[in-house]
Amino acid sequence: MTAVRTRRRIFVRGVVQGVGFRPFVYTTAAELSLTGCVSNNSSGVVIEVEGAARDLDEFERRVRRHPPPLAVVESLETTETPVRGGTGFHIADTARDGAGRTLASPDVAICAQCADELRDPANRRYRHPFVNCTNCGPRFTIIVSLPYDRDRTSMAEFPLCDACAREYADPADRRFHAQPIACPACGPTLTYTGPGEGDPIAAARELLRRGGILAVKGIGGYHLACDAANEVAVAELRRRKRRGDKPFAIMVPDLVTARAIVEVDEAAADLLTGPARPIVLLPRRRPGAEPAVSKAIPAPAPSVAPRNPDLGVMIAYAPLQLLLFGLPGDPPGPQALVMTSGNLGGEPICYDDADALERLTGLADAWLSHNRRIVVPCDDSVVRLVDGVELPVRRSRGYAPLPLALPAPMPPTLAVGADLKNTCAVAEGRYAWLSQHIGDMDDLATLRAFTEAERHLEALTAVRPIQLAVDAHPRYRSTAWAEQHADGRPIRTVQHHHAHIAAVMGENGLDPAATVLGIAFDGTGFGPDGAIWGGEVLAAGYKGYRRLAHLRYVPLAGGDLSVRRPYRMALAHLRAAGIDWAEDIPAVRACPVEERKVLAHQLDTGFGCVPTSSMGRLFDAVSSLAGVRHEVDYEAQAAIELEGMSRGVDPGARRYEFALPAGNVEHDRGVTAIDPAQVIAGVVADVRAGVDAEVVGARFHAAVARLILALAVEYGTSSTPVALSGGVFQNALLFSATRALLRENGFRILTHRRLPPNDGGLAFGQLLAIGAG
Repeated sequence: MTAVRTRRRIFVRGVVQGVGFRPFVYTTAAELSLTGCVSNNSSGVVIEVEGAARDLDEFERRVRRHPPPLAVVESLETTETPVRGGTGFHIADTARDGAGRTLASPDVAICAQCADELRDPANRRYRHPFVNCTNCGPRFTIIVSLPYDRDRTSMAEFPLCDACAREYADPADRRFHAQPIACPACGPTLTYTGPGEGDPIAAARELLRRGGILAVKGIGGYHLACDAANEVAVAELRRRKRRGDKPFAIMVPDLVTARAIVEVDEAAADLLTGPARPIVLLPRRRPGAEPAVSKAIPAPAPSVAPRNPDLGVMIAYAPLQLLLFGLPGDPPGPQALVMTSGNLGGEPICYDDADALERLTGLADAWLSHNRRIVVPCDDSVVRLVDGVELPVRRSRGYAPLPLALPAPMPPTLAVGADLKNTCAVAEGRYAWLSQHIGDMDDLATLRAFTEAERHLEALTAVRPIQLAVDAHPRYRSTAWAEQHADGRPIRTVQHHHAHIAAVMGENGLDPAATVLGIAFDGTGFGPDGAIWGGEVLAAGYKGYRRLAHLRYVPLAGGDLSVRRPYRMALAHLRAAGIDWAEDIPAVRACPVEERKVLAHQLDTGFGCVPTSSMGRLFDAVSSLAGVRHEVDYEAQAAIELEGMSRGVDPGARRYEFALPAGNVEHDRGVTAIDPAQVIAGVVADVRAGVDAEVVGARFHAAVARLILALAVEYGTSSTPVALSGGVFQNALLFSATRALLRENGFRILTHRRLPPNDGGLAFGQLLAIGAG
């Protein structure tokens, strides 16, 4: 008996273009003997499929549950259509209907098959620096517009040779409709500018071997590279780049090399070798640590990450990077490379060839470039692992522009984020799209990069914002940008810490009516009372918030000057705690006598001072009081070094305690001021007693974790989630201890998994806040 035939039209939304989705559909349909076709359009993938009902059901199940590894199926919409008959299944051309939207794929690290071809002398893509297939290669950084077809990417400039064209057109081939594919006969070419001659890769490798600094064009921009084991080279790169003490990232060719440098558990290995290949912050490998590593790898130079227990490590994610490490038979070269963004400190990453030659002159000794155009720059992502869970620090390459779901539909909206670690975001309907990491908005070049990133994001998503969301800080450059580009569209402000809490709520999928107890700890955020907030306890929902408590205000004297010199913050906390500025306190000794006089006058008169409740500044103060770090070269350096030395240290029985008064002491509005004076006094007493700085640090971290538990007990309930956000929660020691205490006491905890807790996730929270208003 012949089964009754049925025909269905299946519309698939999600990340379904440029990820091998149509070949997957073709193969699945063929296996089930179904007829019909599949095509892209501006909204997703359209499948017309015909066959027995049970086979169609199985087909839908596979599409929904077992798509290609890089695909993200957001929804399937199925309708019954009239049976047409016919034989075979085919892949149709893209339908350019101009309506709707699909989701662009992030850039994807080189896959194992392409890496094998790169190393195979018998393969026609042997040593081809741009080998890729449907499962890997650049996506986001080469897309001009959607739908994702070759003529809408920068690869349109490279017509396919006959051999590549056959692969591109063959549904059974791994390179079917892989838009960036090419080969040595038809693809991009390398150029080397600098000392040496001959093959560009060989010349570049020799330069690195001799201790030179190489500017190398990657997938999302230029890197500056040097031998990570060469102290002279690393120190010189640090000097040229004006890097201060900020750590460099290290790139290695494989997981074996990574294990020789840092401690890599199963979760870390998955991150290091996954399709995103971010920089992963991991503890340095201890001498003699297991498992033993057979490969002898020179230790990273001291200047790679001074006074930092962690190293940022990534595994090469592009074929050109693998070639820099060498293939079998190549002359020996560096086994690990410093690989840092191609720019001066504070500037955006270089990605245009002419711009790179100009801006990187004086930084690089040579340039290794190519003629595949980068449409939009995209810096490397950074993540860390806390208790085996991924915690983003910077969301960029490999993740952007994957969307995040919204709890309720919203009109087309642009959020411009913050001034530090800036990302922007657009939203419409039930989705929001965050840009790649743009950087700190204190440079004209960064503002131009912001404009380009925002335009590209609009082009990819087809969102045409009718309103803009900005931070409430009146002097943010991102806000000024919004005012200049609003063109009559309304601009709505969102308080900084409310946006932090809204972001973590949205990331965890809370519904529109949900409320949380929000703990927002960071360095700086403008408060509606004109103070600099940063140690905030909020009863919050998407629509609004109520301030329940905060760290007691202390004067921030001189603004950024006190941020750059933590000893000034330490002296302000000493004065607020009623403790004399005695010479036996390291922070006092660090402050020059004449500066002490000026600072004392400022604190006495309030001249040049603004009150702050910042938890980040309290970490700075304790770091200086303990003698760890008195001046900083990069953001949060004092806190980072204090955390690093405090990990695994037994704090002992002695405790520091914050004071939680029953009533309000600063306002008449029921807001509790949390007094850190007892903590400051405890730190000073321990320092005077000769207690090691790492023990002081361990006791301070434990005190902050206990404070958060006390706040949850005071203001929360077992049914109210506790939401943790703000840059302070990048501190792995604090984050781990806080989660453990809250869980032990029965609280539900909301934390970031897909967005950074720092200002890199703020734009998402801005969208959610105004979407609920």
